[in-house]
Amino acid sequence: MTIRRPNQREIADIAAKLGFPLTSGEASAYGAALASTFEAYDLLDALPDYVPAPRYSRNGGYLPDAFENPYGAWHRKTVISGAATGPLHGKRVVIKDNICVAGVEMDNGSSTFAGYVPEVDATVVSRVLDAGATITGKSVCEYFCFSGGSHTNHTGPVTNPRKAGFSAGGSSSGNGALLAAGEADMAIGSDQGGSVRIPASFCGVIGMKPTFGLVPYTGAMPIEQTLDHLGPMSCNVADNAALLQVIAGFDGLDPRQQTNIGKTDYSAGIGKSLSGLRIGILVEAFDGPGIEPVVQRAVEDATHLCEALGGRVSRVSVPMHKVAPAIWLAIATEGASAQMMAGNSHGHNWRGLYMTQMMTHHAEWRNQAEKLPPTLRTTLITAEHMNRHYHGKFYGKAQNLARRLRLAYDLALEEVDILLMPTLPIRASRLPGSNASVADNLARAFEMLGNTAPFDASGHPAISLPCASSEDLPIGLQLVGRYYDEATIYRAAYALEDALDWRSRVL
Repeated sequence: MTIRRPNQREIADIAAKLGFPLTSGEASAYGAALASTFEAYDLLDALPDYVPAPRYSRNGGYLPDAFENPYGAWHRKTVISGAATGPLHGKRVVIKDNICVAGVEMDNGSSTFAGYVPEVDATVVSRVLDAGATITGKSVCEYFCFSGGSHTNHTGPVTNPRKAGFSAGGSSSGNGALLAAGEADMAIGSDQGGSVRIPASFCGVIGMKPTFGLVPYTGAMPIEQTLDHLGPMSCNVADNAALLQVIAGFDGLDPRQQTNIGKTDYSAGIGKSLSGLRIGILVEAFDGPGIEPVVQRAVEDATHLCEALGGRVSRVSVPMHKVAPAIWLAIATEGASAQMMAGNSHGHNWRGLYMTQMMTHHAEWRNQAEKLPPTLRTTLITAEHMNRHYHGKFYGKAQNLARRLRLAYDLALEEVDILLMPTLPIRASRLPGSNASVADNLARAFEMLGNTAPFDASGHPAISLPCASSEDLPIGLQLVGRYYDEATIYRAAYALEDALDWRSRVL
């Protein structure tokens, strides 16, 4: 194939848009000068791409009907059997639909992306199959994963199995619903603002956002390279630790993994008591905007249980926690616009695996932009305004302050081993109707991020586990630990899970 050459008029138009108008003679001269450049592109086009081949047989699966899919949580059902033995043998695992499973259609929640069929397995998918698991399908996620509610997917809302008509949380909405409904044992989600922990909290399951870079993001559609995390979701803490054990570790293809960190035994602390563990109650996390009194009470009650189990509980203050959502917002808004949208999902200036077919497929969103939901529209409008008038200044400032935010949490975690707080300020909210206003649509998408998004910006590991329920809606408790200290988080989470039956703690 020959790369299309620009004609003289196109060269003049491009130059004018870039701010250096050319005469017709100059445009012709530049056209001639570019001949060898495009010959190099012809050569590049003729070379085969270099991407990992999938290793396990599979079919493309199918979209189940409403009887098989009562919560709207399945994107595709399939059966991909992994190795004959391994630590996850016999486990049913679902994969969020922004993570590539070769040969299985991936929409990433979006009508503009629909029809893409990946040619590669994400690293985490290969690792799960190597560990003996069976992948039973792809789960619905929110439109480009840009919502904490479960109402923006182009195929329709995901309903919370715990209570009809209520949100399952997002953006890993299908994962939360399928786990809560007992249709899966484990799941892998992504988390840029809380998207593993929000559905875990709303649906009453376990969701871990690991330390930034611990789990390779290779083969998942990015949002913002400095916020992107993949993490395990499950029905219990022990399974969560087992899944992290399999998917964590360096793969050499993800720029988020700056160093080859050796894996820990994440299950090592499971079964140990809380005796002597220093647990810090993050005071700023209990009085954020819109927090429900029943959520405050449920998590505060759990702190008393920590003391009864031998934990050394104290109150810890991190004043920067209050402004952390603003730091995250600038990074997420301008970064997502630049990488996920303008950068055709991958952007530039990093080494690793580029999924070129994904880039080409996603670029078509520009011809269908009228289909974008309010969550994406507001993001693009804000980013364009900030770039026109401030030229990335506030994105850069937010990234600088994110380093300071990490230090603030690190200092608190020198005093204690774990920070404890509500995962979200609210229980699951009602799903907005199809005729909901823009304001209501956006509120249901972003109202719950105050205690989750800060740890995407700082990179600290954080887990959500249910601690009580009220009016049939689970309440999530979040534990945050030091970088690469997921084992301590699992120790505390398992001790709490073992000591309380959250379903019987009805407030």
